[in-house]
Amino acid sequence: MDIGIVILSRFSSNRLPGKALMEINGKPILKYILERLEQVVPSNKIIIATSSEKSDDAIEVFSKNQGIACFRGSLDNVAERFFKAAEAQKWDYAVRINGDNIFLDTAVLKHMISIADVGQYDFISNVKERTFPKGMSVEIVRMSFYKSVLHKIINDKELREHVTLYLYGLSDTKHYYYMNTLLPESAGLQMALDTKEDFDRTTKIINAFELPHYNYNLVEIFNTWKKL
Repeated sequence: MDIGIVILSRFSSNRLPGKALMEINGKPILKYILERLEQVVPSNKIIIATSSEKSDDAIEVFSKNQGIACFRGSLDNVAERFFKAAEAQKWDYAVRINGDNIFLDTAVLKHMISIADVGQYDFISNVKERTFPKGMSVEIVRMSFYKSVLHKIINDKELREHVTLYLYGLSDTKHYYYMNTLLPESAGLQMALDTKEDFDRTTKIINAFELPHYNYNLVEIFNTWKKL
């Protein structure tokens, strides 16, 4: 199976404007995310999907400087942007990663991609019941399946903004829900980068690392957070 990753990112965040390119120790947030993803897939299997708004020109420039493909589409119709970005790459499956998921667990991503690679499921997710911390979300969809339901998603304002929300309500979907059994006490913990408080916490966690950030998994990040 040809599987690639779509990073959904925009500059005009309501709670933390410009967070995608805010820097920690001189490195933009998007660069941290890319470095984690590149531990699992080659860079030509990653595309950054941002909007056509002028404010997102900087994200396109960042993408080009990193040698990463960039797709620009609708600001508000995120589902369509996600689909078109992946469709342009002709992937069989597309992994959805949000541009605030700086602490993505690479082992989880690798395992979930291996599940998708079998070709048995239309939708693989670790978001169900929020057994993982927020900011470690991984969702993988079969492109042909997503295309078949896209019209229902993009015609609803809430559904098109949340990209995959509609899929969780489909009882006849061939789905696989990946649950966090390794560290249940971390369920729902806020690790996504959404506010200034999140940015400050993220900075402290990264500064506590002795090795490159992408070497740290869920358990190690959680234990680092507990010591703050």
